[in-house]
Amino acid sequence: MRILVVEDDPELAAFIAAGLDRAGHAVVLAGSGEEADGLADARDFDAVILDRMLPGMTGLDLLRQWRGQGRRTPVLLLTALDGIDDRVEGLDAGADDHVGKPFAINELLARLHAIVRRTQAPEAAARIEQGGLVLDLLRRQLRYKGRLVALQPREMRLLEELMRQSGEAVTRAMLLERVWGFTFDPQTSIVETHMSRLRTKLADSGVPVAIEAVRNVGYRLVLHE
Repeated sequence: MRILVVEDDPELAAFIAAGLDRAGHAVVLAGSGEEADGLADARDFDAVILDRMLPGMTGLDLLRQWRGQGRRTPVLLLTALDGIDDRVEGLDAGADDHVGKPFAINELLARLHAIVRRTQAPEAAARIEQGGLVLDLLRRQLRYKGRLVALQPREMRLLEELMRQSGEAVTRAMLLERVWGFTFDPQTSIVETHMSRLRTKLADSGVPVAIEAVRNVGYRLVLHE
């Protein structure tokens, strides 16, 4: 794979590049968000490893810009900020996953390969349809009867999990693990907050669905045709 590594620390960038090279990947380095943006315009990459704290244009600024332009290249975010709110902010900006600093190169490679596998899924597996609702996971788009419904990345992932269950309840623990990567319950309201935003956006767009709270379990999607 051709990987763009955006990291302003030369030693860390060299460490990552050496690990990727040993794994058989082609690596291009960028030391700033502006340089990375120019490289992404000129070349195609299979994935990007992006440092969150860059001089000038930050990693989150660059990521939001790319997602706003419709760039779907999988992005693994590197961050020294390990708080729950920091992780959520990175994922909401459009990151496919994150790795906290310091990290082992084996973990970095495993997470990189995982996000690339997810985005290279066959077309049929990357499209979920229920009634007039169509979730296109490759293009990161939701349409209802052909009309585009604007959602943020985490809202899209929440809806994906609900649609995959075909009317069955999805537990809060499952959503925390699959959407935010938590293998424990951090005792936050992130699921409830994002679910409320998702409900509002679907209702405002005229999508005839209900996201029902299932007591002591989680949530269930119900279509009203």
